[in-house]
Amino acid sequence: MSVRELVVLGTASQVPTRHRNHNGYLLRWDGEGFLFDPGEGTQRQMLRAGVAAHDLNRICVTHFHGDHSLGLAGVIQRINLDKVPHPVTAHYPRSGQRFFDRLRYATAYRETVGITEAPVDTDGPLATTASYTLEARRLSHPVESYGYRLTEPDGRRMLPERLAAHGIKGPDVGRIQREGSLGGVSLEDVSETRRGQRFAFVMDTRLCDGVHALADGCDMLVIESTFLDDDMELAIEHGHLTAGQAARVARDAGVRHLVLTHFSQRYSEPDEFERQARAAGFEGELTVAHDLLRVPVPKRR
Repeated sequence: MSVRELVVLGTASQVPTRHRNHNGYLLRWDGEGFLFDPGEGTQRQMLRAGVAAHDLNRICVTHFHGDHSLGLAGVIQRINLDKVPHPVTAHYPRSGQRFFDRLRYATAYRETVGITEAPVDTDGPLATTASYTLEARRLSHPVESYGYRLTEPDGRRMLPERLAAHGIKGPDVGRIQREGSLGGVSLEDVSETRRGQRFAFVMDTRLCDGVHALADGCDMLVIESTFLDDDMELAIEHGHLTAGQAARVARDAGVRHLVLTHFSQRYSEPDEFERQARAAGFEGELTVAHDLLRVPVPKRR
């Protein structure tokens, strides 16, 4: 059975707290696992969350600040220790190649898995499979940063009443799906477009075109809200978003489920992030993330 869910491994920003680990997010997408921004302590958080190295197919790093990447060394070594049998691909800003190299080979270990390095240096698709297209968009942060988006191809939803009207039933339903037509009846005559699911991951950034492009029409948007709205000037200065800004992006983009994360250690009251997001006009499903939370991707529309 296919599973599409977000496993939150850490939700802190620059400084971890007693209750929040540095960043780390695993997206389960059918049979693949996408590990986003493994910060320090990610390997231990994976253990606590029941996530194994074998679950990882792609590692996606938005940028090379430590809270988003220091966990790479341990995760990569664990992939090799466990001899993960399938290919693992790492995406990260090309400008940070020297940091990736240092983290990948931070200490001595036996390299048993060939990790494919696929650095990002422009907007656009990174990989396409039958299940998704993975793409990147440039963000606005003091160091080069990219957000990521998965888009499932649109499919077809069969309409029972139209099938019945054309006398199509039993094995012929599968046949028309495979072949596109049957006895002069086209697939379009008995079905409608089923919109593919869309997921986006947006970390450290100011408001920019990339944020809006990534969020557009998403079923789930995972987005940083490092600051509350009262600290807007700090957010702009340091290249971050506030809760209200993140929520307005989601509202305007038609996001169905908004996941706020990456909280500054200066705040001890997480409910305020939800209050400000609602005050900004976001009416969809809203989650203020905490460590080890599991959030299912909304079912298809």
